[in-house]
Amino acid sequence: MGTPQKRILIVAGEASGDMRAAGLVNAVHALAPDVRFTGVGGQAMAKAGVEILADIDQLGVVGIWEVIKHLPVVKRVFDQVVAYALREKPDAAILVDYPGFNLRLAQVLKGLGIKVIYYVSPQVWAWKEGRINKIKTIVDRMMVLFPFEKDIYAKYGMTVDYVGHPLLDEIIVTEPPSSIKAQLGFKPPVQVIGLLPGSRFKEVQRHLPVMLKAARILLAKDPNRRFMVLKASTIPKQMLEKEIRQSGIPAVIYDGAPYNGITAMDAVIVASGTATLEAGLLLRPMVIMYKTAWPTYWIAKMFVKIPYIGLVNVVAGKKIVEEFIQDDATAENIAAGIEKIFTSPETYAVMTNELAQVKSSLGASGASRRAAQVVVEELSRA
Repeated sequence: MGTPQKRILIVAGEASGDMRAAGLVNAVHALAPDVRFTGVGGQAMAKAGVEILADIDQLGVVGIWEVIKHLPVVKRVFDQVVAYALREKPDAAILVDYPGFNLRLAQVLKGLGIKVIYYVSPQVWAWKEGRINKIKTIVDRMMVLFPFEKDIYAKYGMTVDYVGHPLLDEIIVTEPPSSIKAQLGFKPPVQVIGLLPGSRFKEVQRHLPVMLKAARILLAKDPNRRFMVLKASTIPKQMLEKEIRQSGIPAVIYDGAPYNGITAMDAVIVASGTATLEAGLLLRPMVIMYKTAWPTYWIAKMFVKIPYIGLVNVVAGKKIVEEFIQDDATAENIAAGIEKIFTSPETYAVMTNELAQVKSSLGASGASRRAAQVVVEELSRA
């Protein structure tokens, strides 16, 4: 008889986690083709060959207040995953980011005797660093993306695997900016401003109207400017079309390869999240904004201990791009930030140079392959 097929439960809860998980699944299959994956994910994971138990569309909420309102759906997916684990007894579970859900799941799975591998650490550097004491008891192997995270875990006596950031592998540009601009009808030498409102419904509802108001201000200063709204795979096109129509701004929705789209933008207005790092690694000057429900904001304000929330600023350890959060996230502030990028050559040069340093600090490509090696190593011990 041959060796029994290894089975892995894999769980992501949002669009960026879906991408990270898909890259990891593909890398594991390159090393161990017979491993079978089942779990919670989206289009990218399904394309990578994961049998999907529940779609991430059911989990795509952000903020404490929103999660509370969404609890029945979240609980149903949680119970579905636990039932699968009880029934199938997978050899290991890979939990990708999404800590509010996945840390609770890790505790249950650990209690069931299932090996827990965590990929993309909870942001312990931003709030509740003491959670590491709990994480040590429920996670068998933690894989982190940023070099500074290794030192934070070490303070609590936990050894983690620094694998690097998979975006360095994922960000592939297949068409030059001039080609994308031509496809969208943008003729040089117009300035193209990208609007990246987020990958969740509530994010888009809160951010896109403000971004479009900022676009109105920027258009008044220069009628030749053009605007691109980057569509996330989790957001219906009709939702973006409605907001654009109501604003009266002639913005174009870009629904192609996202990195081709971002590289065609001369400057970016971006919602805080993974997209800030994606734009940063493509060396696109930007302004970061974020709005959330007020209960979520005030609770976060009590616990978050870092001065910046944009990943490019966090990785740099200083403010290299402007951030406008909550009340400060006004159309006027955002427009002024973008205007400065276009009108001050020094601001543009310093920002792009700092973004290049952030990219360099993330090390070499191959993160998914290194993470896959950790997974295969753990499977050999299962």
